[in-house]
Amino acid sequence: MKIFFILIFVFLTIIIKAQIGFDVVYEADYKLTYKDQITNATTQEDAFALLMNTKESYYKNMKKYIMDSLKLEKKVSEKSDLGIGMKYSTDFPEYIGTTIGKIYITTPISNKIFKYEEINNINWDLSNEFKIIGKYKCQKAMTKKYGRTWIAWFTEEIPFPFGPYKFNKLPGLILEVYDDKKDYIFSMYSFKKRKYFAKSANMEPKATLVNKSKIFDYQRREIADPNTYNKLIDDPETLRFLMKKAQERAKNYNPIELSPN
Repeated sequence: MKIFFILIFVFLTIIIKAQIGFDVVYEADYKLTYKDQITNATTQEDAFALLMNTKESYYKNMKKYIMDSLKLEKKVSEKSDLGIGMKYSTDFPEYIGTTIGKIYITTPISNKIFKYEEINNINWDLSNEFKIIGKYKCQKAMTKKYGRTWIAWFTEEIPFPFGPYKFNKLPGLILEVYDDKKDYIFSMYSFKKRKYFAKSANMEPKATLVNKSKIFDYQRREIADPNTYNKLIDDPETLRFLMKKAQERAKNYNPIELSPN
């Protein structure tokens, strides 16, 4: 009986630990160059950290990574001023955990936190084409996923089957991946060995579980939400102008995923 309770305790400890952090062995950092609008888009950039061990990976925006670490160290609070919030704001606030079977996504929308899961079923067609990226020999692969055709370059010299965003399941780390229109281009700029427990991996373990299709609806409605402006602007003419611009932005919305699958 005593052994039974010890096993239960160990099991619960593992679950609790998984909910609040992540055992990091390696870290790959990526730059994203992207266009979030179909027409008249300007190129923008952002950066991300991919934390890995032999069984799973955890991916988050670099600004969120820094902000969450500062929160854990009590250097900023949830009620920090607007300036700090803007400094660490990003178009990509989601946390993405990847295992061999599933992908787990947590994302804020309209000041609420949601989460959803996907079956990790991405399939790649490998090519006989190779190139050198940095000091690594890379092989080309292609897939159709989330409404786009994606081209990836991976290296077996780093034998981790992970990559930026939700891209994974290749025989080595993905160093570069982009869609065929080059609206979204991920490029690795740093790879290093790490050995620590990242407490700031998932800061929202109590997020509301929803179907992925709901997230698509929420994100598109949020872009043209009139309440965004009604709370801040009293002048009717200015409000109409901003609403028109918001509707144009919603029409030309160019997210990384054009379809749920």
